[in-house]
Amino acid sequence: MSKLGLVGVSTFALLAAAPAWAQDTSGEAPSGTAQSVDQAAPEQGGIADIIVTAQRQSQRLQDVPIAVTAFTAEALEEQQIENASDLQITLPNVTFTKTNFTSSSFTIRGIGDLCVGVTCDSATGIHINDMPLQNTRLFEAEYFDLERIEVLRGPQGTLFGRNATSGVVNFITARPDLSGFGAAGEFEYGNYDSIKGKAMINLPIGETLGIRLAGTYVNRDGYTYNQFDDTRIDDRDLFALRGTLRWEPGPDTTLDLIGYYFREDDNRSRIQKQLCHRDPTGILGCQPDRLENETLNGNATLAAIQSSREFLGIVSGGLLTGFGLGSVYGPDVFAGVVNPEDARTVRVDYTPTYFAEEEQYTLKLMHDFGPVSLNVTGGYSRGEIASRSDYLLAVENPYVNNPGLFQLAGAAALDPATWGQLAENLIPNGPNGGICQSDADPNGVGVHGGNSVGCFASSLDFDESSQSNKQYSAEAHIDSSFDGMFNFLLGGIYFQTETFDNNYFVNSFGLDYASGLLGAANTGGAAFFATPFYRNHTKYYRLKSFGIFGETYFDLTDQLKLTLGLRYNDDQKFVRARTTYLVDSAGVNPVVPYGSDSLEDALNYPALDFNASVPGVQEFSEAEVSFSRLTGRAVLDYQITPDNLIYASYSRGYKSGGINPPLSPVFAVETTFLPETVDAFEIGSKNTFGNGTFRLNLTAFYYKYQNLQLSRIVARTSVNDNVNADIYGVEAEAIVSPIPAFVVNMNASYLNTKVKDDKFLSNPRDPSGGRSDVVIIKDVTNASNCAVAPTAGGSAAIANGFVAQFNQAVGLAAPVAVPGTSATGAFSICANLAAAAAAGVPVEVLGSGVAVNIRDNHLPQAPEFKFSVGAQYTIDLGDSGMTIVPRADLAYTGNSYGTIFNRNIDRIPGYEVVNAQIQLNGAEDRWYARAFVQNLTENNAITGMYVTDQSSGLFTNVFTLEPRRYGAAIGFKF
Repeated sequence: MSKLGLVGVSTFALLAAAPAWAQDTSGEAPSGTAQSVDQAAPEQGGIADIIVTAQRQSQRLQDVPIAVTAFTAEALEEQQIENASDLQITLPNVTFTKTNFTSSSFTIRGIGDLCVGVTCDSATGIHINDMPLQNTRLFEAEYFDLERIEVLRGPQGTLFGRNATSGVVNFITARPDLSGFGAAGEFEYGNYDSIKGKAMINLPIGETLGIRLAGTYVNRDGYTYNQFDDTRIDDRDLFALRGTLRWEPGPDTTLDLIGYYFREDDNRSRIQKQLCHRDPTGILGCQPDRLENETLNGNATLAAIQSSREFLGIVSGGLLTGFGLGSVYGPDVFAGVVNPEDARTVRVDYTPTYFAEEEQYTLKLMHDFGPVSLNVTGGYSRGEIASRSDYLLAVENPYVNNPGLFQLAGAAALDPATWGQLAENLIPNGPNGGICQSDADPNGVGVHGGNSVGCFASSLDFDESSQSNKQYSAEAHIDSSFDGMFNFLLGGIYFQTETFDNNYFVNSFGLDYASGLLGAANTGGAAFFATPFYRNHTKYYRLKSFGIFGETYFDLTDQLKLTLGLRYNDDQKFVRARTTYLVDSAGVNPVVPYGSDSLEDALNYPALDFNASVPGVQEFSEAEVSFSRLTGRAVLDYQITPDNLIYASYSRGYKSGGINPPLSPVFAVETTFLPETVDAFEIGSKNTFGNGTFRLNLTAFYYKYQNLQLSRIVARTSVNDNVNADIYGVEAEAIVSPIPAFVVNMNASYLNTKVKDDKFLSNPRDPSGGRSDVVIIKDVTNASNCAVAPTAGGSAAIANGFVAQFNQAVGLAAPVAVPGTSATGAFSICANLAAAAAAGVPVEVLGSGVAVNIRDNHLPQAPEFKFSVGAQYTIDLGDSGMTIVPRADLAYTGNSYGTIFNRNIDRIPGYEVVNAQIQLNGAEDRWYARAFVQNLTENNAITGMYVTDQSSGLFTNVFTLEPRRYGAAIGFKF
């Protein structure tokens, strides 16, 4: 074994009681190194050691100076860990949730992916066979044919990937076994008509070459019932294949070639449920006091506002008032619409679609020169994703007998040259024959250019999240194994990823209508106003990164050891992006698109090429940034006895900054956001007692976090700020095995996270900031919120009177009380109010609302307490050689918050998960049969939330646990 500085870690290791898919690696090198380290034999109580590569060399898990939890193939089977959601349940201080834009977030010790955007890096480094993955669909796939999973907690900048501030999840796949032929298979059937299958074949070719092929297939009905058309959605239809070729030309050299393909094409739903306490005024859309199973007030949305009589009247001087589809003061499109109470029941008129594809190719070369060994990992990956969902998770009221549509039909009959083509595009069968709306069209013309999703009785409000990407990486390191007190590791990595056409579309008939109506009115023909849907479009994003890293290991005495590591990282980012649809800007006319001098200039352009630079369309903006940092770690450990070790460590983590999306000037934000850094201090103790029957590992840590990247919504786009935070906590993991047949594993953690410094941000849920002297404004030109607040010498009465007087002049109503707040609110025009206030009235207009101090608030996705316990008992069935193994697991995740504002509405209640199974194993483990249940209590607990922007009505998308699953499986292995 290499003479490295040895330090204790958290461990998880169980004696196998069920057949594993990965081959037995006892006595051979794990996949991360060519050096051979014997797998430790189970001790008297049945607790086995695991060989891991957490330090890029083969070591016993107990001897690695990093907090690591490792799951063998056996443990994954026993604990029913089949995907990322299952994985996080039994990990201390780790949470996982799906997020809003076809992505997901691992949060480790309070550090998660709070940054939202194409140029954001992940806080948690995701690796497969040591190769870093920037964009991966790995969290949609089911696990199969793995050797183990290693979860490293804490900053891992010295050795892994491109730096990781929270930790690393490294998936190690099973490799060919050259000792003989092998095969395995499993078939599972469960509720939701679920069918799962997986298979593996291992084929040696001579003495030096071997092939391993494995795959999995999943097909099931949807978890969610759609009342609208009596169907089920959120189903699965996916498969994955992996092939591995291993060549061992000599005892010191190993070459692995690994290919992987994943494909999914089904009705997976990105959002499980949408919650809202309906705001009857429409000023906010949803009240900021609590979450309910209600629908938002549609009058708060951009589609309703820009197709309203008030908006159209203001921008046209009253000429288009009669064309409005409704009034911001009248019944909204969701009046009387019911949001089913059940967490797994919805009523939607747009069926979700989900397509994902990924390829990975990896080359891994390992050669042992004796005093040093070489490890080279190179790879290529490509993927694409396209996902659509019902944006508002509700069915709008139909457009029957709508006065605005009759007005359009009448105008088309009187003046076909101006209105005829528009009417033909939007209502070809007349006002009550159905409305037609745009597809999510990359050409930007939508329904006005013949790209329609169809014609229906009511608006289909849907969104699309899509992109394609590719990446290249190459890494090499050399590791010494000298006999003296000194050893080292030295390496470097180059990583490049490119993202193409990252799109986020939001489509609604109201947007089609406003775009076409304004265009026809201005040009007197068939032109339309910019794109007829909202589109945040990153045309191209590129990241180039390289790093040089190294560690030195000093055996100061037989018991005292020192590890020192340094890493230099350089990141260069380039992005070309834009946001389209009625892009807001300041000026006399508040709907003039960015880059245009007037509304007439913006609309009077019939030749619409949305891949070029044209008036009325925001040009692509380009930005380039670079960041570099020197990070490192120092670890000192002392081996008190062969079974008891203590250690102390310091490490610095780094995550590069990025570029915010382009926004119009009225919502000016910083162009870039800063890198994150974290100084992590940790102490730990590893202990084995009772002749190997009891293992206890303890860890305590303290983090000083600088410039934590935190996302907020501005003008329908996620932008990122930086805050400082302090984090501390403790973790305990234990295994008890008084006899080989009985094993109990336990873990528990405590976590405290707080924003350290004064940081003032406006809460989009409540722009009043909790004040009673503020008037919340819903802008009738762009559906954003601002706030009118009294200045010195002012009062609530003055603020309300100021808004009432202005609104009376433009034909809008006076302020009214906004439920769920202490403030009043009104529909008005923020830019014009700001101009009027500048004339000397003792009020100020706050663009995003009243900022509140988030100092001492807890970080999102950071539960204070977590614990889990699992137990299994192996029962021998006489002389038959068969065994029965019952097992049960209980995991609890405590309360946390979904946003940084920590209000009661942001609270995510704690939840428990109970799993159980019983397995019959045949003689020599050649076959098995298993019955199982997951989420026994049918807990529909929320794991994460996303608050939408003000122009969407501030509803909350929530992400939940998977429902109760039960079934049976049979399998074989030989």
